[in-house]
Amino acid sequence: MYNLRFSRYQLIGSAFVASGIVLFVGFSYAVVVSKLLPPYENQLMSAIQNGRYYCLLVPLTHPMIIVAVYLHWLSIQMFKHA
Repeated sequence: MYNLRFSRYQLIGSAFVASGIVLFVGFSYAVVVSKLLPPYENQLMSAIQNGRYYCLLVPLTHPMIIVAVYLHWLSIQMFKHA
């Protein structure tokens, strides 16, 4: 009935998108949601809830990504016009 055949590149692209979504949801939970919930009895969940590393890492990653993308673009332009 439906043609459900995907190329290899479509499957790899879908895997990248799915893993990006899973990582985004996981980091969002670690940064925002876990701080709003009551304390956990589980050691791992308690460590995520009490950790301050990702609360600072995730917001500071965005400016560094912008700088890295700009430097990458700049290096490509220099390579093209050299």
